[in-house]
Amino acid sequence: MPVRATKRGIDRTRFARGDCDVLVCGASFAGLAVARELAGAGARVLVIDRYELGERQTSACAVPTPWLQALDLMGSHLQSFDEMTVHTRLRTSQWPLPWSWSTFDYRELCALLWGQVGDPRVELETATVTGRDGNTVHTDRGDLTAPLIVDALGWRRVLSNAVAIQPPDAPLSRGLEVHPAGRDQEMQLWIHPDYVRAGYAWSFPADEEVRVGAGSFWPANHVKEPTIRLARELNLPPEGYQGNWIPHRLRAAVEDGVFFVGDSAGHCLPLTAEGIRTALYFGLACGRELRAVLDGHRSRSEALTRYGAFSDRHERKYRWMLGSQRILARMMPTRSVTWWVRLLENPRVSDWIFEHYLAIAPPSFVDDGPRSTGSRAKRLTPVTAS
Repeated sequence: MPVRATKRGIDRTRFARGDCDVLVCGASFAGLAVARELAGAGARVLVIDRYELGERQTSACAVPTPWLQALDLMGSHLQSFDEMTVHTRLRTSQWPLPWSWSTFDYRELCALLWGQVGDPRVELETATVTGRDGNTVHTDRGDLTAPLIVDALGWRRVLSNAVAIQPPDAPLSRGLEVHPAGRDQEMQLWIHPDYVRAGYAWSFPADEEVRVGAGSFWPANHVKEPTIRLARELNLPPEGYQGNWIPHRLRAAVEDGVFFVGDSAGHCLPLTAEGIRTALYFGLACGRELRAVLDGHRSRSEALTRYGAFSDRHERKYRWMLGSQRILARMMPTRSVTWWVRLLENPRVSDWIFEHYLAIAPPSFVDDGPRSTGSRAKRLTPVTAS
């Protein structure tokens, strides 16, 4: 597992000043997307995370290439794929894609996103968040107070005062991955019950390493053994472990005056477990609402209502994806899963499905409006498939 590089001992001092205009808890995809939208607002923004920037990768770090391009993050790009190889018990299929997937370097992408902030009033600090009372967030380096608070800390939803969800009795999937040195040219999926009874396994090449893992929709099912077995079958050593719990149900994006974004709001997509694109998408949306408050165009209450409604408008798509996840879990031991996989060999079918899938969180949203100082707030109008 990753080794922490955060401040220790005498370097881990208490915060000298405990107030700010916006407090963003979590400095991965969602939190950094929020911070990006707040650059130049003339407000004191503090972003805090338990780990140093880009320190703790927990996923295969693959995203639709149009999102890297739209956010000017191609500097983190490692490898792209115009098709996907999908294995079942009975068949290997090639899925043509209307747009490519790309793997990327997590640390470099975080650095690039943070570089887009470029505002000395937006600061980044390491601290472990332990809870919240009203507008005060408790950390291991002291309390922080802000009128605008964002929880981008992940599935634990730390800043919620509701009853916490706990695996395995929670709407969470389980994922584990190794990333040994190696090279490959194929992005591969195994929809195969001999690896995972309800879920899938994968191999995502990333330049000089191959990210091999397994994910189960059923959190009680362990995935270490199939991950190790698949890596060995690919003649790769099972080393460099990383993993996480993956939410697969949409949750309230606002609660008790707090904005929740990314995994803390269940924004990870069911079925595919894709959470990076949606974390960026909802992070931008949240940041734009916060920016409108800072620019004096909107009250906090109005921003909370608008952002909550924006997230809720995606509920039908998330419900459809969750239903598809449940159907796939039932299909996997049967021959019908091979028929479904074979169907996507048809470019017209594949194009239709993947274009609708991309439209759940489209890259065009990045350019929905300017983010310069004094600009009007961006419209929160997602381009969704009909």
